[in-house]
Amino acid sequence: MDTLLQINVQRDYFRSGATLPISARRNALKRLQKGLIAHEKELLYALEDDLNKSTYESYLTELGMVHAELKLHLKRLTKWSKPKRVHTPLSLFPARSIVEPRPHGVVLIIAPWNYPIQLTLIPLISALAAGNVAVLKPSPLAPHCHKALTKLIEDCLPQELVQVAPGDTETYQALLEQDFDHIFFTGSPQAGREVMAKAAQHLTPVTLELGGKSPVLVMNDADLYLAVDRIIFGKLLNAGQTCVAPDYVLVHQDVVFKFTHMIKVKLEKLLGKLPLSCEDLPHIISQDHMDRLHRLLQGCVVTWGGQYDGLKMVPAIVEDVDIHAPIMQEEIFGPILPIIPFYTFEEAMDIIRSRPSPLALYVFTESKKTWRTICSQLSFGGGCLNDTILHLANPNLPFGGVGQSGMGRCHGKAGFDTFSQQRSLLLGDVWLNLPLRYRPYTKRKEKLLRRFFS
Repeated sequence: MDTLLQINVQRDYFRSGATLPISARRNALKRLQKGLIAHEKELLYALEDDLNKSTYESYLTELGMVHAELKLHLKRLTKWSKPKRVHTPLSLFPARSIVEPRPHGVVLIIAPWNYPIQLTLIPLISALAAGNVAVLKPSPLAPHCHKALTKLIEDCLPQELVQVAPGDTETYQALLEQDFDHIFFTGSPQAGREVMAKAAQHLTPVTLELGGKSPVLVMNDADLYLAVDRIIFGKLLNAGQTCVAPDYVLVHQDVVFKFTHMIKVKLEKLLGKLPLSCEDLPHIISQDHMDRLHRLLQGCVVTWGGQYDGLKMVPAIVEDVDIHAPIMQEEIFGPILPIIPFYTFEEAMDIIRSRPSPLALYVFTESKKTWRTICSQLSFGGGCLNDTILHLANPNLPFGGVGQSGMGRCHGKAGFDTFSQQRSLLLGDVWLNLPLRYRPYTKRKEKLLRRFFS
């Protein structure tokens, strides 16, 4: 297969040292930056074709974030790439100690379909900034974006530096058999396990950006108007097909009736009385995914929305939810929002603790003490106080999961570090050669040695 043959060309290119100079890395990032501007229309059209994303939403959640990431990497690249001197203990005098970031080599970036532009290019930016060469594997479920990404990369970067693999399953499986120096995967926990198992055959390090059921906790002192606005914002993005989308909402019993009423009123205001006619409502990616959402709704009490036409689905509000129901056992990844009342703080915490550590957690409260307690007692990848989603929009915040929601971090400096190895160097000196470490090992030497380490 042509793509697999080209990996050897990329490896030779990396070994030539061509990607090591900061000037070469900066040049690659600038060429990508210019290409992103030149191909903007094609990328926006592709997102509309694959997911029916509006231009506004596409720029907000895809292209804008890529531009922000490029800007930060270009600004900080020199600083991040510099070797850093660290303390050397007296026992090693007169040597000096250096930590030097070095690229892994040939990296594989496997991107999902839900944010096909952003989740392909942001890891690529970090990989190039760190001095790697890369193979990109976009999802075949977003074919127009795959085509647009291929054109973008081919127009602005040489194939020996970056290549885009074909979209078929055969290529995907063949790539996982290759001996890469690092694999960066974004997708479901199930697929992540497969990637990790394949990588283990070559002892290839992996970064897994997965998902999970990201909860929202609405306390009785929350600003409900703000909570409704921001929860709906997070859930409507990309029809809920977002790894950090609010998956279910735990609402204090004192305010659950008011909250539920307000969220229905707000949805009708935003989408109209005939929400299926809303032209910029994003699509579910495929019929298989739509069928999965229908199965999750079976037996549920849908009190607003839930209608569908083809691949378009109206957001569904679900009440009277049994926490053991299928809808509470897997990530929804669609426009369905279960609302679950709770009576005590510990009850809500127990519901969250009973599930694997989520990728994100959102809390609406005016009590900083409550927020600090939640952060100290719960394990989650990242999150927001009185907001949703937007923590991943800050390229200065490391993004990633914990446990089943992922391992490793991306964005900004964290992404640069992910695609770098920290090489440790001890720089010895020739002007002083202390006899302490050499044989014979005498009592006098041992006495001096112990002084060095005490």
